[in-house]
Amino acid sequence: QVQLVESGGGLVQAGGSLRLSCAASGRTFSTYSMGWFRQAPGKEREFVAGISWSGVTRVHADLVKGRFTISRDNARNTVYLQMNSLEPEDTAVYYCVAKKASSGSYDYWGQGTQVTVSS
Repeated sequence: QVQLVESGGGLVQAGGSLRLSCAASGRTFSTYSMGWFRQAPGKEREFVAGISWSGVTRVHADLVKGRFTISRDNARNTVYLQMNSLEPEDTAVYYCVAKKASSGSYDYWGQGTQVTVSS
């Protein structure tokens, strides 16, 4: 079982930066693939970025590629999302997710953190 707690959201002007953090409980964090999803008002939830258990493999959605970077620190049981050059369209609730290596879908979700980008 993994519990995920996000932090770092807030209000920022367009062009600014934020770093989201996700603290995970459990001693097996390093065996889980991690990721971030987001959901904007009136829109479906969408994938933002994912990272393998080792941190070697990273995937970013086209909409955020070049602006957002996912990383992890297994010693701290934490995954990060560095968000630069933020746009109003990035406004959403951001969710941290986790899955076992053998799982086809993300099994665990955090409660979400709000990111609001003003124009």
